[in-house]
Amino acid sequence: MTDTLHAQWVVLDIEGTLMPTAGVHVVLYDYARPRLGPWIDAHPDDPTVASAVARVKAEAGLPADAGTAAVVEVLHAWMTADRKAAPLKELQGLIWQDGYARGELVSEYFPDVVPALRAWVAAGLRLAVFSSGSVAGQVASFSTTTEGDLTTLFRHHFDTVNAGPKRESASYAAIAEGLGGPTPGRIVFLSDVPAELDAAAEAGWKTVGLARDGEPYATADFGEHLVAKSLDEFRVVPDEEP
Repeated sequence: MTDTLHAQWVVLDIEGTLMPTAGVHVVLYDYARPRLGPWIDAHPDDPTVASAVARVKAEAGLPADAGTAAVVEVLHAWMTADRKAAPLKELQGLIWQDGYARGELVSEYFPDVVPALRAWVAAGLRLAVFSSGSVAGQVASFSTTTEGDLTTLFRHHFDTVNAGPKRESASYAAIAEGLGGPTPGRIVFLSDVPAELDAAAEAGWKTVGLARDGEPYATADFGEHLVAKSLDEFRVVPDEEP
C-alpha cells in the first residue's frame, strides 16, 4: 500500500534527490572549476564576488593581499573535498547562472521528478528548495532544463547562507519561519542524506529519504524515516486548512 503524507509544503533537496549526483559533481563542478579564476578576475568590483573572495581568504588563513591563484587553489581543494563552503557556493552559483543563461548548461532531473512536481503544485501543495548550492545557482538550474523553465513551480529557495547548515535542526526552524510559520508537521522534507532528514525530523517536519539506485546513499541506513526509490512510491496530498 502506498504511503500517503498530508502536508502544506514540500521542501526538496536537489543533489541525489531530484538530480543525479553526477549532474552536480561532474557536469556542474567541471564547468565551474576552470572558470573560477577568470570569473574572479573579471568581476573585481562585484560586491558578491569581492565578499566571497575575502571570506575564502579568511577561512583558509590566506593573507588579505593573496592573489587569485591562491584563492582558486583553496576553492579547488574545497570542491575536491565537497566542502559546503558558502563563498564557494556563491561563486559557483554565479558561474552556473551565466552558463545556464548562455545555454551551455541544461539541467536534467530523474524521470519521475518533473511529473511529480507539477502534480503536487496542481493539487495545491506549495514547493520550496533547500540545497547547499546557492539560491542563485538553484534558480538558474530550474530555469533551463530538459523540461523547460521550472522556476514557477517553487515559492521559496533556501541555502546554507539564508537558512543555515543542512544537518542542524535550527536551519529547518528558520525555513519554517521563512515559509510563513506553518506548523512543522505540515512540512515534508525530501532528501537522500539521512543526517539532513534527522535534523528536519528534530524540527518537527515529516521526512522522506530518497534511496535512489546508483546514488551515494542508495544503501544508507535511513532509520525510522519513510524511504523510497522514487517520487512515485509515495503520495503527498494537501492537508485541510485550519
